[in-house]
Parts: sequence; structure tokens; C-alpha cells
Amino acid sequence: MTDPDVLIAGETLVDLFPTTTGPLANAETFDRRAGGAPANLAVAMTRLGTAPYLWTRLGADPFGEHLADVLETQGVSDRFVEVDADRKTAHTLVGDDPAADQSFVFYKEGTATMAMEPGTVPDETLANLEWVHFGGVMLCEAPVRTAMLDLAERAQAQACTVSFDPNTREDLWADPADLEPTMRRALELADVVKTDREDLSVLLETIDQEIASVAEELLAYGPHTVFLTRGAEGTYGMATADAPWGPAETDQPAFDVDAVDTTGAGDAFTAGTITALLAGRSLSDAVTFGNAVGALTTTETGAMEPLPDREAVERLIAAQ
Repeated sequence: MTDPDVLIAGETLVDLFPTTTGPLANAETFDRRAGGAPANLAVAMTRLGTAPYLWTRLGADPFGEHLADVLETQGVSDRFVEVDADRKTAHTLVGDDPAADQSFVFYKEGTATMAMEPGTVPDETLANLEWVHFGGVMLCEAPVRTAMLDLAERAQAQACTVSFDPNTREDLWADPADLEPTMRRALELADVVKTDREDLSVLLETIDQEIASVAEELLAYGPHTVFLTRGAEGTYGMATADAPWGPAETDQPAFDVDAVDTTGAGDAFTAGTITALLAGRSLSDAVTFGNAVGALTTTETGAMEPLPDREAVERLIAAQ
């Protein structure tokens, strides 16, 4: 087996879904599912035949043991899956009540999940990779913020393609004043950004303008490629002349499927798009492929269980 060409960095955690609808405060029982955007992305890419490394940190506790088992079962390499003997694994409560003030509660303080350290992935490994991806949840506090930005800086120096998903949840930031400069720095280090209008609103002056204006404003921070997801409206992509697949612009519609649960659909899109670009597909074809992966993920409950393989994705594309 050859070594992976891709490394994904960030959280692997347990999502707890109420078994009944309504406010989280009224929930009595929960279903446990493996989650975390980077973990979802790593599993999705593995299903598509492009198994990456996953750099993540788990606690030596039952949640951590469960997540390690899931990653192993899904075929994700454990080379950079760390186990922290002194800290617990983070978990989230995920509600489905649109009237609730808070439908997503992240328990992260003092956890192994947020204790990733700079330098864990050596330069020798980065030198042999084509692509490095990191997520924004890990930027919300120090010292893990330093670990993520250090990874991006060193990956950039090794000529890896660096991608970034802001996944901005302002309620996670201990000091909201850190949000804007941190996101600005992350964009400067990224070649490829996957986001939406709202996710980086703290940086945008054109949030209510045409989608092309939003993409152009984000490109001005440093990336050469931006993907703006819009749910049922599809995905817009723009790349500059600096992109290996650019310059290009595309606006691809979403696939018509019977959606049940959108959890992890954005991560699935990112996995599909990276996989397609690594295979040398055009920007337009990559977005179409990513849209198909994301759409199929919504047809069942959960972020990992419904992730499709490459054959299922190609069948959906051929059918529409």
C-alpha cells in the first residue's frame, strides 16, 4: 500500500443526537455517532478511494476508544491519530429544533481534542504530500490554533496545496476579537477555500452582493480557488490563473435527491472536490463530483454512515 498524498487535520469527536424532536433541554436519550468535520472528510475520501492521513487527537476514554475503532474500521491510517492519556474526548449535542436558541452545543474545554501540538507532523512527511487540509474549529482557541497555523505554514513551504474550511462557529471563540485576524491569517495560508456567504461574514463587505463578488473578495486574501456552497442552489467556484486548474469559473446545480439529513454534506462535498482535483479534473467537473458526493450523503441519517463510494457518485452523475 502506498503512503497517502493527503493529510487532513482537525477534530474527531462524538456527536450526540436526541432520539426525539424538540429542544435539547427536553431530550432524554441520545444516539452516539462519530463526527467532526475533518474526520468526516477523511472517511469520505477513503470511501472514494483516496485515503488520507488524519491528524487528530483522542482521549483515552470510552469516546476515544469508540472513535479509534470507527476510524480503523473505515480504513483511515492511524499514523497521526494521537491518544492523550490525561484528557477526555470532546463531544457535541446536535439538536433539530429550528426554534431553539442553541441547537449545537460543543463540549471542548480541557479536552484532548483541543490539545494538538505544533510540529507533530514532520516536514519530511509534508514534503511527500500533495495536499493538506485544515478546519476552522481548531482555530477558536490557543494553543491548538498555533498548531493548525504552523501546519499550514510548513505545508505551504513544502509546496503542498493547502485547503481550508472555516466552519466558523462564533460561539466557540473564547475571545471574539481573535476571530477576524485569525481567519484572515488562515486565508493568507490557504490555496483553496470552501465556505459560504455567512461563514466568513466577519471578513466580507460584499456578503449581499452577487456570488462572483463574494468569491473575488475572498480571493483577494490570498487563495487561488474559492468554493461557495449554497445548499439546494448548488455550488459556485472561481479560480485565478495561479490555480493548477484555472483560471476558471463555474456554477453547478445541486443534485435532486430525497434528502433526510444534511449533517456532513459540506464535508462530503469537500472530499469529493479534493478527490476530483487530485485526479486532474477541471474545476467544473470537480464541483459536479463534489455536489454528487454531498447529495448522496444527505439521503440517510448521520455524517459518516451514508458516505458513498466512487461508483455510486458516478452513477448519480450519469443519471442526471
